[in-house]
Amino acid sequence: MTKRPSLPQNILSIQSWVSYGHVGNAAAVFPLQRLGFEVWAINTVQFSNHTGYGAWTGPVFAPEMVAELIDGIEARGVLPTCGAVLSGYMGSEGTVAAVVDAVKRIRAANPEALYCCDPVMGDYGRGVFVRPELPERITALAIPEADILTPNQFELELLTGQKIETLEDALKASRQLRERMRGGGPRVVVVTSLVRSDASPESIETLAVTAEGAWLCSTPLLPLEPPRNGTGDAIAALFLGQYLSSNQAGEALSLATSALYALLEITHAADSREIQLVAAQDEYNRPNRVFEAEQVG
Repeated sequence: MTKRPSLPQNILSIQSWVSYGHVGNAAAVFPLQRLGFEVWAINTVQFSNHTGYGAWTGPVFAPEMVAELIDGIEARGVLPTCGAVLSGYMGSEGTVAAVVDAVKRIRAANPEALYCCDPVMGDYGRGVFVRPELPERITALAIPEADILTPNQFELELLTGQKIETLEDALKASRQLRERMRGGGPRVVVVTSLVRSDASPESIETLAVTAEGAWLCSTPLLPLEPPRNGTGDAIAALFLGQYLSSNQAGEALSLATSALYALLEITHAADSREIQLVAAQDEYNRPNRVFEAEQVG
């Protein structure tokens, strides 16, 4: 009797959507699919393009729509097959609450499901670009439910109140943040776009901190000006996919960071304002150039 192939693992991704370009779900879904996952996408907005252009069209969806769509998915009897929830930009207090409620509903059906939260709040050069009340609501509601957090350096400082200048600063803040995450989960903090005074100014780093240790992955700093929107969404998805596949933070960090570097290198070569998500698709599973993650703690 021929053995049936195992079905791919399912991931619920709740993020924004743009018709033109790649941010939010438009940056996260395709890489996860290329890594072999089925993705149930719930879009919190439907915009023509990302807001970095300064003008866009399209609606913001009511938070109640998230629960309504979960109701419909639940009616199919498939919630126990969901292995992870991924969230990104959450535009309102109601959306934060709706995402956390979705996580709890998935966990009720599958207690092993992980929640990866990309706490999108701001960045250097732009400051906090979400509503003023959102950092507090994300801190109060989403972080205590998170198994994986993927803040950039600015967001790590915002969440911990600590200035990050050295590797030791980043490790200390990440460990502090881990203590506020869901007990019983892996509590993985992945710090993206890390630039520190005790590293080469020609490099940019990503740091992963777990109970087992800490790993640092460094890549050359590409001269992308302005910075490309969607890179944070892409690496959160790439790390989650690789972590679900290996359950090894160091390996997941290396492969995700290497894939992101290839994506940005292709984007830079194309002189494109939008990340070249489709052109880089062969790099997601097996990056041609692998940057190893060094254990630093």
